Amino acid sequence: MISEIPAMICSNLSVRSDGQLLFAGQDTAALAATYGTPLYLMDEDRIRERCHTYITAAAAAFDGKARILYASKAASFKRMYEIMREEGMCVDVVSPGEIATVRRADFPMECVYFHSSHKSDEDICYAMEQGVGYFVVDNTEELLALEQIAAEKELRQRILIRLTPGIDPHTYEAVATGKVDSKFGFAIETGQAEEVTRLALAQPHLELVGFHSHVGSQVFDSDVFLQMIDILMEYIAMIRDKYDYLPQQLDLGGGYGVRYLPTDPELDIAANLAQVGAYTKQKAAEWGVPMPEVLFEPGRSIVADAGLTLYTVSSLKRIPGYKNYVSVDGGMTDNPRFALYQAPYTVLAAGKLNEPATMTCSVVGRCCESGDIIQENVPMPESIKRGDLVACLTTGAYNYSMASNYNRVPRPPVVMLHGGAAYMAVQRETLEDITALDL
Repeated sequence: MISEIPAMICSNLSVRSDGQLLFAGQDTAALAATYGTPLYLMDEDRIRERCHTYITAAAAAFDGKARILYASKAASFKRMYEIMREEGMCVDVVSPGEIATVRRADFPMECVYFHSSHKSDEDICYAMEQGVGYFVVDNTEELLALEQIAAEKELRQRILIRLTPGIDPHTYEAVATGKVDSKFGFAIETGQAEEVTRLALAQPHLELVGFHSHVGSQVFDSDVFLQMIDILMEYIAMIRDKYDYLPQQLDLGGGYGVRYLPTDPELDIAANLAQVGAYTKQKAAEWGVPMPEVLFEPGRSIVADAGLTLYTVSSLKRIPGYKNYVSVDGGMTDNPRFALYQAPYTVLAAGKLNEPATMTCSVVGRCCESGDIIQENVPMPESIKRGDLVACLTTGAYNYSMASNYNRVPRPPVVMLHGGAAYMAVQRETLEDITALDL
């Protein structure tokens, strides 16, 4: 018998009558016994479902003139790129390491967009040699380096220019990227965007195919996208009038939010894209601008709730009158987001969900660091003890990709769940891996 999880935040979570957490229909205790903990689990069916939703909704919203890029910094490993290839997605990358992983996955390089506010000459050379389709230009020095290297390689490189629209998305400060005071892109209101657009159009070895913008993350409605479209369409009309240039592509970035807590809203992706599509077409008509192909870059909203991390409890520490600590065998090495910016998570006693969670505690990690916290103020059953399983939900985005070897702790494996079966996508690191590069 299966019942609803007490804090239902995603449809791929359920609970057996004995209180055991199921993820993607599979027993988390059995998975932990097979693969060990800490353990990243990824629901492949959920990932594919989200890809399909984005592709279908964007095609409907933009009359077939849309392209969906997976923002792969959310979770970058070979199997993920294989799934994106199979689902007909494009991807964006931010480093040579991600490019190398894309190549290993046999991904079509003409569908790869290279972001990042830092691209060294070596990065640019490597990306061009690998056949990366598009560079998203973030600063003038990068633009000039691209022109020089493309000339040396006797090729014409396609680029987009990243524009900063000057919008505050009311998201976490750490992930707000659309304001004028940002390390990313060229501000429209200061005139820098126009200056670099003019410069890009003059480069013989660069083809300016469009503009890119991104306002931030954890956005639960389309208001900031509509504000961005107002600014971008006016900008495009101005550039057309002054320089006789119209973009083929307009990349609106990503940023749609996911549920980390039961109090977070549930996002209707199709409805939001339909709203953005209608508004974009309206504003293009008002400015007399032909509709470009519109790109979106979802990352978190494709993989976040497809992920779950399992831990084993090592100790319960009660400090009467003060605080309770549940210590687990992972922590900031596999999920640094609370330590970085107090990111919220739902944390559960994975094998005791039929017991009342009457004890409030801090779930903390194994590192010798007072800031090694997975989540504060977590309700847990009084019976929680060494050897029990703890699950941290919605960890598919920015957990594996941000993991580290702090305290020389090996990183967990990534196990994919698909059609009722499980398979390893990334192996667990070993102590030999940790010391392999030492001389």
